[in-house]
Formats: sequence, structure tokens, C-alpha cells
Amino acid sequence: MEILNILAAAAGAFAFGAIWYMRVGKAWMAAAGIQPGPDGRPANGGSPLPFVVGIIAMILVAGMMRHIFVMASIDTVGKGMMAGLGVGAFFITPWVAMNYAFAMRSAKLTLIDSVNAIFGCAIMGAILMMF
Repeated sequence: MEILNILAAAAGAFAFGAIWYMRVGKAWMAAAGIQPGPDGRPANGGSPLPFVVGIIAMILVAGMMRHIFVMASIDTVGKGMMAGLGVGAFFITPWVAMNYAFAMRSAKLTLIDSVNAIFGCAIMGAILMMF
């Protein structure tokens, strides 16, 4: 049943991201240089592509985190959450920061997206160890 565990962890992290970006949506759009449409949401024409890419990315991350957790004998919810926090803070965030620095993106955008990565991975790690 590992696939269900991975899908649950991906869904949990995706849900956190949805809540996070609803809360900081205006600040994120300003930092990313995205123009809002008349409804205040990003004017992307309603494309589902970002959501499809997002859920696929969450599944891939959850699958790899599960593999790493098994290899490292991470076996409790607390250890999973801490390991996930570390993945977000020390793997994903530095990479995002480097890419954004070269792209001349704002530090605020790095911070907003890093919070999503750090806490999303912590949630993912905890869910992976619940089952």
C-alpha cells in the first residue's frame, strides 16, 4: 500500500500549498511579477497546467522521500516530520534561492516559496510515517 501512502503525503503537501498561497496570494503575485486578472487571481487564462505539474511534482517528491526514509530507517511521525523539514529547508530552499538569484527574482518571492517547500515537506514526511 506504499502508493496510497505516497499519494496521501502528496495530497497533504499540495493542500498545504493551496492554503498557503490563498493566504499570501497577493504578495506572491506582486513578488513574482504576475498581473492579477479582474477577479484578483493570476491572469493565466485558467490553465490547469500549473496544478497538473504541481501534483505530479508532489507525487515525485513524496515517492523519493519515502525511499530515503526507508533507507535511513526513519520510522516515526516525528522523525518523518523533521526529515521532511530538513529536505525542504536544506535541499529545496537553497536550490530555489540559487535559481531565483540568477533570475533576479525578489528575496520576498524566495521566502514565500521556501515556506511552502519547508512546511509542505514537513507535512509530507509526517504523513509518510503515519501508515
